[in-house]
Amino acid sequence: MIDGVRDEGSAPRGGDDAPGEEATAGTNAPARHPHATPSGRPAATSSERPAATKPFGQVAATTPSGRAGRDPRRRRALLEAADRIILREGPEASMAAIASEAGISKPILYRHFGDKSGLYQALAERHTRALMDSVRAAFLRPGDIRTRSRAAIDTYLAAIAANRHLYRFLVHRASAEDTATHSAMGTVIRGLGGEIADILLREGLLPDPVRVHIWSHATVGMVQAAGEWWLDHPDVPRETVTDGIVDLLLDGLPEATRR
Repeated sequence: MIDGVRDEGSAPRGGDDAPGEEATAGTNAPARHPHATPSGRPAATSSERPAATKPFGQVAATTPSGRAGRDPRRRRALLEAADRIILREGPEASMAAIASEAGISKPILYRHFGDKSGLYQALAERHTRALMDSVRAAFLRPGDIRTRSRAAIDTYLAAIAANRHLYRFLVHRASAEDTATHSAMGTVIRGLGGEIADILLREGLLPDPVRVHIWSHATVGMVQAAGEWWLDHPDVPRETVTDGIVDLLLDGLPEATRR
């Protein structure tokens, strides 16, 4: 389990709007209104900061945790700052570091998302749904069930390996610290199991609806658990993990033990 946040409780309500709260480095004028746009400091060049990333594929511009009246472009820029600092510092990155990366204070960061929980949920929405969308798309490709299963599993493993810091931040850190984030991510993952079941029923590959749902949800859980193990054993080739899961899913233990 990842250590907790350093000095990262939700911003106190009473002192957030003190003069100068939204002033950033290089700016002398204090903020005149609690909802003013943060004072701009010079934009970082590509040599100063890594480019914004889209870790699990194309992400949505807005999220359900958005607050009325907030500029979605500003929220997206703050989430991209969070991505950069987590990718750079790892899943233990502090809220203060995220705020600094964005050029604002921690209370102002919280204000854009309601509180720390809102930020966690926005990040989870941003990346988890994109990851699930890419897995779903891979499973819907033309081909037999083995080819499609292999493509979907490999897509998932490739994504979490390429962005392990973000993955661990969301799955371990944010989910452990915030029950709402844990619930939101669980809902998305369970939803993928239901969608896979619907696909199999629609295609007539498995006729029994109960068994289809058992198989689909068990598959999602098994792939996630195997992926967690693999992240701790990076010396094992991704292809070996993918093939092992597919053999177990489609052929059962007897076939898997013959390999």
